[in-house]
Amino acid sequence: MALLLRTHLKLARASIKENRTRSFLTCLGIAIGIASIILILSLTGSISKLISNEVSGIGSDLIVVRPSTNKDSVTSVIEELTSSSSFQKSNLKIKDVEIISKIEGVSAVAPIAISSNTLKNDDNKIDSATILGTTLDFNKIESLPLKNGGFLNENNKETSVVVGHMTSLLLYNTSNPIGRTLEFMGKRFIVVGVLDEVTESINFDNVDFNNAVIMDIDVLDKLTGTPQIQQINVRVENTEALSSISDQIKEKLIEAKSGDTNFSVAYGDSITHPASNLLNIVSGMLALVAGISLVVGGIGVMNIMLVSVAERTHEIGIRKAVGASAYNILMQFMFESLILCVLGGLMGIVLGYIFAFLVSIITPFTPYISWQILVVTLGTTLVVGIIFGIYPALKAAAKNPIESLKHYR
Repeated sequence: MALLLRTHLKLARASIKENRTRSFLTCLGIAIGIASIILILSLTGSISKLISNEVSGIGSDLIVVRPSTNKDSVTSVIEELTSSSSFQKSNLKIKDVEIISKIEGVSAVAPIAISSNTLKNDDNKIDSATILGTTLDFNKIESLPLKNGGFLNENNKETSVVVGHMTSLLLYNTSNPIGRTLEFMGKRFIVVGVLDEVTESINFDNVDFNNAVIMDIDVLDKLTGTPQIQQINVRVENTEALSSISDQIKEKLIEAKSGDTNFSVAYGDSITHPASNLLNIVSGMLALVAGISLVVGGIGVMNIMLVSVAERTHEIGIRKAVGASAYNILMQFMFESLILCVLGGLMGIVLGYIFAFLVSIITPFTPYISWQILVVTLGTTLVVGIIFGIYPALKAAAKNPIESLKHYR
């Protein structure tokens, strides 16, 4: 059996070498589809790993509450894209923060309310700046590194703000503007802290901290009206109580909202990026396109194999005449199809990660490599080789040896 397999492999390699250009172009068709799949899996895996690492770095004792439409992903995303402001739908309120903070086992609660307004000082102005309203517990949960100064406290929260790295540079042309002022909604605030530069722009809070200004949520409420809370971060005292506290949060909020369940409570691995539904749908659509290109590549393999069968009809007749069975002929051509697809798959893996690396140069996504991705892609190439190679192989195996011997190129 081993000798027979080696013979099939040897014949397949000889046939591929004999038609190098044709074989290369056939492999290229498979490689394009596989490269597309690799690129998609690498980027989505990079985002998932980035969020997972961030949550792990913050701690495994985190619960995240977000507004939710309780609709399927496609409908929800379409509504978000067609809505003028997705956060206008948020049913999370400041009183929800107070309710959660009173639950036993909760050590810190920090809402994230986002407002986009103009910031200015005596010299510079920033239009549509990101204003983040939260509580003093925010620093306990996020532990954002400060480059200069300190975070908000009970004594200064009414009149002070913490600014991001880029906001500091744009407003003050320095990374140390401690003690200087900025104006927001007609009120002046003192800068008491500057965040260190955040290198990872993607985070589970969906906030660009480099370009943000952090202030007390009650102050933001007074200046802008009821702020729309896009997320509430909750830290618990005991990680073993995550599930029970999560259930309590659901129960308390449903009760406070008179049965309204348009919110989600997540913890552990279920914490994702707020735009994960959109990312999943876009990835799915791209994967569909990659799948179509892979099918086209598979059709190319089948076409070339049919040509090969036609060209080698006389060879098939000779092999059958000297005792080769239909199964032997079938396996010979199946091996050739599989080798073409595997070679194309290997080319695709290399091309896919080259593209992923090039994309990482202009985006914050680092190429994500895992054995699972490699197994999936190689498994896909084998399936394509079997599906699109079976018909030509069956056609070759079914040829009549006498008629085949009469056939010449």
